[in-house]
Amino acid sequence: MYNLKALLKSLMTLLIMWFFGHVLYIVIDGLTDTLKKADVAVILGNKVNDDGTLSERLEKRLECGLMLYRENRIKKIIVSGGLGREGYYEGDKMKEYLVSNKVPDSVIIVDNFGNNTRATVDNTLKLKDSLHFVSVIVVSQYFHVTRTKMLFKKRGFPNATSISPKYFEFRDLYSILREFTGYYTQ
Repeated sequence: MYNLKALLKSLMTLLIMWFFGHVLYIVIDGLTDTLKKADVAVILGNKVNDDGTLSERLEKRLECGLMLYRENRIKKIIVSGGLGREGYYEGDKMKEYLVSNKVPDSVIIVDNFGNNTRATVDNTLKLKDSLHFVSVIVVSQYFHVTRTKMLFKKRGFPNATSISPKYFEFRDLYSILREFTGYYTQ
């Protein structure tokens, strides 16, 4: 009886250490910008408000992509998202933002079928031959980029780095938990 109790306690300690170790890895990885260049930035979509304006979270992602473009760290930008409940295609609204900030239309590729992270990765990789890219920078919230890069690697594309906006919300706590489970179930 005592050995079983000690074993369960040890197992629970290991699980807690694994969880917090992984969360620490997600946060550090997500907040690290390696300052590398890439052929393409992939900006993952997020909420567009009922009035068609971008959520602050999505605008901050686009600001990161804009910075990459202005610093000549990328050649093309893929904006990827789906049709939100609000009735707007995230990709179209993201492109509007970039064009209004003087990014040439010819630089932007819209993926309006990136309804989730896996779809965004798959859709991006379908463009690899036509766009002739061998490297990507993933742009999303810090807690999301580790799983996104892992999905690129799982699909045979190891040259994915990331950047995230310095934008934090209380809901990030939930998102970190979701990303922990998502990382192991993808």
